[in-house]
Amino acid sequence: MSGSADRLPRLLALVPYLMSHPGAQVGEVAAVFGLSEKQLIDDLQLVWMCGLPGHTPGDLIDVSWDGGEILIDNADTIARPLRLGIDEASALLVALRMLAATPELALPAAREQAGGGQAGGVTGDALARVTAKLERAAGEGAATVSSQVAVDVDAAPDALPRVREALTGGRRLSLRYYVPGRDEVTPREVDPTRVVVVDGRAYLEGWCYRAEAMRLFRLDRMLGVDVLDVPADPPAEAEPIDVTRGVFRPSPTDELVELELSAAGRWVAEYYPCEEVAELGEGRLRVALRARDEDWIVKLALRLGDTGRVVAPPRMAETVRAEAERALALYAHGS
Repeated sequence: MSGSADRLPRLLALVPYLMSHPGAQVGEVAAVFGLSEKQLIDDLQLVWMCGLPGHTPGDLIDVSWDGGEILIDNADTIARPLRLGIDEASALLVALRMLAATPELALPAAREQAGGGQAGGVTGDALARVTAKLERAAGEGAATVSSQVAVDVDAAPDALPRVREALTGGRRLSLRYYVPGRDEVTPREVDPTRVVVVDGRAYLEGWCYRAEAMRLFRLDRMLGVDVLDVPADPPAEAEPIDVTRGVFRPSPTDELVELELSAAGRWVAEYYPCEEVAELGEGRLRVALRARDEDWIVKLALRLGDTGRVVAPPRMAETVRAEAERALALYAHGS
């Protein structure tokens, strides 16, 4: 069930849509808005009770859906679609500029399957046109705000061009890759499949022959990149990695760590996959998640500050406490 924060913007978009699509079917409209038919009818019942001050029958929106056909009337005051605010338009402009800085995302084989065109992406010209249209529609305010944000996809020297070369030519890559959790540099041979940008950082996705699995490699952690004279040929089981919830991929063998979070630290439960989440009252949470290594959980705990703390295992909690004391001592020495 969606809350009022989700429902109000949907209703404000639903009415203009119905006004411009008279006689639309319940099932079709539900599909457009990603709702079940029951959810859509619940929304229509609420729309039927809305209108101008006075709340007489002549002031309220008239909507019916008999026989599955939706008809709406007396809604001219909100018939126009919503306009983007400056913050919303600015966020879209920054995202478009970041997309424009991302290299080709598909292998030649994918282009062939798409009929020889640009597979899974858009051309630079199309991005430029969309960006220009959005700037004109959003006005000077959004364009000014977004222009103050520099979009730069981090990459080690020569990493991005060579990754692009391998993707375009369908070649295997040889990497020297830094793993901060183990503080070591490992050699990798990778069949590249695409480049993705997650949380502002560029990653190469590909089949890693060292791990015998699909992996993500941050471009700014590549210390060496060579394009091999070997065709990229990922195995049939190589499936794209779902990065919609970030790049964190815990393993069942990783250590289980418990944290207590204040209301301001609840974002951890939304950002990282947790095995257990328990409400403690007053907005606080107790969560259990897998830590891929000790260094990662220490950095997370220090980032949380007073909005969260490690409670188990005791060894990990003590490590975090010692690292926090060391950091405070450095600040005190510097002052």
